[in-house]
Amino acid sequence: MRFSQLLIPTLKETPAEAEIISHQLMLRAGFIRKLASGIYSYLPLGLRSIRKVEQIVREEMNKAGAQELLLPMVQPSDLWQESGRWQKYGPELLRFTDRHKRESCLGPTHEEVITDLVRKNVHSYRSLPINLYQIQTKFRDEIRPRFGLMRGREFIMKDAYSFDATDIDAGLTYEKMNDAYHRIFKRCGLSFRAVEADSGTIGGSYSHEFMVLADTGEDTIVVCRECSYAANTEKARAMETPIPEPVEQLPLKKIETPGKRKVKAVCEFLDIFPENLVKTLIYVADGKPVAVLLRGDHEVQEVKLQNLLGADEIRLTDDKETFDFTGTPTGYLGPVGLHLRIVADLEVLKMANFTVGANEKNFHLQNVNRGRDFTVDETADLRMITEKDRCPQCGGELELTRGIEVGHIFKLGTTYSEALKATFLDDQGQEIPFIMGCYGIGVSRTVASSIEQNHDKDGIIFPLPIAPFQAILLNLSTRDKEITAAAESLYEELTKQGIEVLIDDRDERPGIKFKDADLIGIPFRVMVGKSLTKEGKIEIRDRKSGETISVTQQEAGDRIKQMIETAMAECRV
Repeated sequence: MRFSQLLIPTLKETPAEAEIISHQLMLRAGFIRKLASGIYSYLPLGLRSIRKVEQIVREEMNKAGAQELLLPMVQPSDLWQESGRWQKYGPELLRFTDRHKRESCLGPTHEEVITDLVRKNVHSYRSLPINLYQIQTKFRDEIRPRFGLMRGREFIMKDAYSFDATDIDAGLTYEKMNDAYHRIFKRCGLSFRAVEADSGTIGGSYSHEFMVLADTGEDTIVVCRECSYAANTEKARAMETPIPEPVEQLPLKKIETPGKRKVKAVCEFLDIFPENLVKTLIYVADGKPVAVLLRGDHEVQEVKLQNLLGADEIRLTDDKETFDFTGTPTGYLGPVGLHLRIVADLEVLKMANFTVGANEKNFHLQNVNRGRDFTVDETADLRMITEKDRCPQCGGELELTRGIEVGHIFKLGTTYSEALKATFLDDQGQEIPFIMGCYGIGVSRTVASSIEQNHDKDGIIFPLPIAPFQAILLNLSTRDKEITAAAESLYEELTKQGIEVLIDDRDERPGIKFKDADLIGIPFRVMVGKSLTKEGKIEIRDRKSGETISVTQQEAGDRIKQMIETAMAECRV
């Protein structure tokens, strides 16, 4: 392919709209252009990288026994009404009405459509297991689309859906997909971790997110330094602390704490540690207030709380709402005598003789004990994990790092098959619902995530397997016949060897070509210039390491091929 004939509208300056590095570089390198908020056109270089990811995904999905199909993007509302998600999904679901007054939506995901397809066409356990996937455009009407392809409204996604007869079979399919995902992201040349995750709006009982590790990631993940444990903060748990020996319950004591509303201020005033204080927070869950008890040095993980409460929506109350619900100003709340539903973090259950608010302005209670002084309606792990906690698997040190979600696998169970009455006949002739799984990969997001992980001050540093080209050949003097002839000869040789090479044949200064080559991030730069006429040498530069070698014109083709094969081998599984 020739640079002079390819649409590569590079930019010298970073567009003001671009906030993160992948967005900045994809615009500057001519990979994408914005059409509307959260909606982008994929230009030739960007599309080539996306197609590379798609091909890796296809190969590994097919290898795992999945079958490719293509489902409609427009979905009728009656399927979503049947599953109960038409209203529950929220404003991200773009709903519209056609000329016949029929309601539909643009598909953000395809659980309903695939379940409807299978219930009408698969009727016996003999047809199971079956795993169906597609690579297709999705649309989610994000409230605040941002970060280019990282959080757009329209994007390319691979989604797969499995149907099994038994829980054991569904578990085996899940593990196949887990293995396939590890192979996919390894082959893409990415540094990633699979982490335990919350299932969110998709539903289901068990899931893992695949996170590309990057300092600019929008998600915080918890990883063990000593074993394979990893989870996002919505699911992360710590090693359970031992249950302390029973202690004598001391008499309840009311103490004046004038103006001391914050944990730190109360602890300093009373000369206690935050670990000996229980804070009471008021949340509204689907319109109803609930009190949440947490140790003084811990914070609420709201997804955990929402899952415990089974609520569609939760939020922390403001000062006015807190007073309206409890009659007490924020900072002096406590569970003793509080007439609200009370839920507590598990660590609260292990505490004795602790301090709480007295439900009276400027007062706290000391030597409070659960059971004697108040009761709790429900308990669960509700807190945010910190680096002070220990790994629940091995007891090792935990590290909080940043990641970008590029894939998510779910055990759906019978959530959708029961709602849509999707059943089959088992070997006893009984009609039972399919046991389902769901497996997604953000294809366009994977390319953006790769750039977040692989870049420098000069531009993109693509992993070889998903780079738009494997090598870029720079003709550094298009008006010199000898240099041009050598560059064209090498271009033909590399092309015949099956190497994906872009020849920069523009009549531009070498400095411009160097800058563009670094910007678009092609792994190997081959330079044909004055070194050829003076020394008979061609230079080859590794974009990632910056190492440059000089070889003869005769050696160049084989050496480039060898370097590419070596780099590709590092990403094989």
